[in-house]
Parts: sequence; C-alpha cells; structure tokens
Amino acid sequence: MITLPHRSKAASDWSQQLRDAWRDGHALLDHLGLDPAALGLDPDSPFPLRVPRAFVDRMRKGDPHDPLLRQVLPRTRERTAVDGFDTDPVGDAASRAGAGLLHKYHGRVLVITTGACAIHCRYCFRREFPYAEHQARASEFDALAEYLADRPDVTEIILSGGDPLMLSTERLRRLGEVLAGAPGLKRLRIHTRMPVTLPARVDENLCDWLAALPWTPVVVVHANHAREFDAEVAGSLARLREAGGWVLNQAVLLAGVNDDADALAGLMETGFEAGALPYYLHLLDRVHGSAHFEVDEATASRLVETLRRRLPGYLVPRLVRERAGAPYKLPVL
Repeated sequence: MITLPHRSKAASDWSQQLRDAWRDGHALLDHLGLDPAALGLDPDSPFPLRVPRAFVDRMRKGDPHDPLLRQVLPRTRERTAVDGFDTDPVGDAASRAGAGLLHKYHGRVLVITTGACAIHCRYCFRREFPYAEHQARASEFDALAEYLADRPDVTEIILSGGDPLMLSTERLRRLGEVLAGAPGLKRLRIHTRMPVTLPARVDENLCDWLAALPWTPVVVVHANHAREFDAEVAGSLARLREAGGWVLNQAVLLAGVNDDADALAGLMETGFEAGALPYYLHLLDRVHGSAHFEVDEATASRLVETLRRRLPGYLVPRLVRERAGAPYKLPVL
C-alpha cells in the first residue's frame, strides 16, 4: 500500500529541484557507491546525463544492475553503430505539418512543445530530434491556431516534446488558449514523465489549469519499473485525478530493466495502486545508441501472454510497435 504524503512548501518548488538534478556521471556513481569504469560510463556523451534527485533517491545504492540507474546512465556502448538503428526510428520527419506539429494519425495532432526534459532516458526515440528547428514556440502560435482551425476532424491534441510540463504553467495556459481555436477538439492529451521523475511539478497552479480546461485532459505518464512509483509519485497522480485528468501509464520493454514477467507484473500492479492505468507496452523504438535495450518480439509476446494469465485484463497493457508511415500503433500479437 502506497501512503500519500502531506505536501510541503519546499516540496512544491519543482524549478529548484530541476536545477539540482544530477548532471555529472562520476558524482552520481560515487553517490551510489559504484565504479564508473566497471559500468562503462561515458562522461562526455553527446546526450548528457540529467536525472532529478527524487528519481535517484529510488535507486539502490551499491547495485550496478539497478533498473532505474540503467535507464539514465550514459555508457560508451551507446557510441557503437548497429545496423537498423538510426536517428528517426518512428518517421517523425515525414510527419511534420508545420513548426512543432506532427500529424501522423487520423483525428490527432501532436504538438512538440519543447525539447527539454527533466530526465534523459537513454532509449529516448527523440534523443536526436532537431528541436531547434521544430518546436511550437510562442512566436508560431498563430500558425498553429490557423492549422487547427481548418481541420474540424481533429478531436484530440497531444502535447509532447521533450516534456510539455517543462513549460511554465503560464505558457501552458497560453497554449491552451491557442488550442481553443480547434473546432472539433474533445480531448487534450499530455505525454509526460515529470509526475514520475519530478512529482513536485504537479503543483496547485498546474492542477488549477487542468481543472479549468474545456476538454477532457488525459495525462499519459511513463514509468518502466515498479520502483519508479513511491508515495510522492502517488501523490502527484492523485492531484492529477482530482483535477479531472484521466491518468494512464505507458512503458517501454527494456532489456535489463523490465524484461521478465515478475518485473512487468509488479509494474502494472504498483502503477495501478499509485493511480495510473496500464496503457501501452512499447517495443523499443530503434534509435541510435539504444540497441542494448532491445527485447525481441517473440520474447515480448511470451511475456505479455504470461501477464494475461496472471493479471486481470484491465492491468494488461497493449503490446505495440510504432513503424514509420503506419496509420496507428501496430499491435504485436
């Protein structure tokens, strides 16, 4: 049972917590009592370390196989080129419909709100996305409004990035005003890792904004292991639900993190207890530098079959793969 904590003023200062995030791999491993050489640390990775202290506090000291550490530690193996792994594994470039806009699927438009994240996940499929050229800056909001106004079939806007909750709540509020020009809009979906990695971000101002939205907010969080959920995370998810949000969790199947039935069942059970309904379990998007995380499709299918036998249906995520040019996430059966 996860007990929800009382909120303190200090805990709500998410911007300070963001500034205090770990950025030095040697310092992080020293804190955890681990040997950088034994783990193959790459201190000069072009995709640098960034991980909030709230997330590090859930790691096991002295454990080189910790599943949370494995997700964020830059390693020299990422520099090895592997056939089939490239910089745009899901075809984002071909789906650009304007500054910061991706239009892949019928009725849904994705807005790249920012290139910034509170945490740098080593398997991130947008780790080499050209954010400097393609994000919805405030100066381009008029073009965004114009694009949406001409498409009454768009019923859902997806805020993505980077992480949209890296924007200030005032910036999100302004973006919401722009989206109000979409004539068919029914839902605003927010894809974010911050309620898990930096739960203090879900503060009173953010919840007030969500509660005031004229559309149903759907918040899709991202956690890959049961230990990513603690009392602070459960509190952040509770606040999202209290603000009227539907909360779902999507995960990526990652070798050495969650590629066994016990780990996956624990993730689904613990995430649900914390307030997030399982949504997607993604096969790895084959981005450059992530090959060591890949789990083959046959193994993934066997794992999900085991989950079906062990868990009620509503706790079994949909196993999917995203392919460039496909009209939807492809189910893996």
